[in-house]
Amino acid sequence: MHVLVVAGPRLTADTRLLEEVAAGEMAALGVSGRFAAVTDVDAFRAELDGAGGDQAVVALPGPDLDARRLIGTPPACAARTVWLDLARVGPLPAAGGAAHHQGRGVLGLVWAIRHAVHRTRRPARRVPYGGHADQWGELRLPAAGDGTPPPVAVLVHGGYWRSIWEADLMDALAIDLADRGYASWNLEYRRPDLYGWDATTGDLATGLAALETVDVPLDLDRIAVIGHSAGGQLALRLAADKERVVADTPRAGTGMRRVALAVSLAGVLDLVEGDRRHLGSGAVAAALGGTADRIPEVYAASSPMERLPLGVPQLIVQGASDDLDLLDIGRRYARAAGDEATYLEAPGDHFAVIDPSSPIWKSTAEELAIRLDLHRPQ
Repeated sequence: MHVLVVAGPRLTADTRLLEEVAAGEMAALGVSGRFAAVTDVDAFRAELDGAGGDQAVVALPGPDLDARRLIGTPPACAARTVWLDLARVGPLPAAGGAAHHQGRGVLGLVWAIRHAVHRTRRPARRVPYGGHADQWGELRLPAAGDGTPPPVAVLVHGGYWRSIWEADLMDALAIDLADRGYASWNLEYRRPDLYGWDATTGDLATGLAALETVDVPLDLDRIAVIGHSAGGQLALRLAADKERVVADTPRAGTGMRRVALAVSLAGVLDLVEGDRRHLGSGAVAAALGGTADRIPEVYAASSPMERLPLGVPQLIVQGASDDLDLLDIGRRYARAAGDEATYLEAPGDHFAVIDPSSPIWKSTAEELAIRLDLHRPQ
């Protein structure tokens, strides 16, 4: 695979640094590529129009209005393109099946290249579960087997509940899980910084329920909900809410299945203490709409620590070299959860737990296969 990275005219960034970052990420992904910094819109458009059919594209339009208009006027390579704004400009619709990332700074180039490669190499089927642009899941299926419906891995991304972080964070895991025999369902949802806490939690419940309507056979009695970082909290709350609905519904039909396993990967599982410690520069209070002292009822409904026992088997995964507060929260939560939870701590940082090549993820995947009886005889 070949990757084209194009920096548009008057982009406010050191192009040599961008080229170095791009080269490093391409090497890490094992792909070839080219970096082009252009000085006018015609050259910018020509680079996009010249992208070959197997080429993943990352385009940084910069401030030029004519270059930015191309986001809404798709070039031929649109389905393989990730538009990247280093600064926070707000979510923008990208035409022609392209993606748009914003607000992640120069580090965003790393994630944009990853997303461009993953969406080109292993395209997903995007399925809306609502009318908003952020209400969708991406479905990847395992290779054809014996016709037995596969178990489902529902992925919930993190990013301290902020809208600059999106479902692309879980691309690599979604592909790895599909390769391991799961149907991966990578959920996007409205983040609370723009839409409020109720929108976020409601979207995840709706996105999980949408699996009932997907027109491919899935084993909905073997669902694992897997969340990373802030997504760990959301995943465990989602599983607990689902358990409560099923338990409170006598004679529930086939559409009221329980979550078989909830997995936290470096999750923020104690929101009250997370608020007190000002994690993520106040991310907890910003997401929930206030501090734990002001809205204790919201924290009581939302914090996995406050919800114990969840009534759902859990796997709590924590990298030993992660943020010390997350390490502390993970250990304390696992002790408090008791027999409901298995605690897995191993070398790795905050992102090792979602890196398919890392030892800690491989250990997690082995545990997941055991819990969901992935290789059981049919």
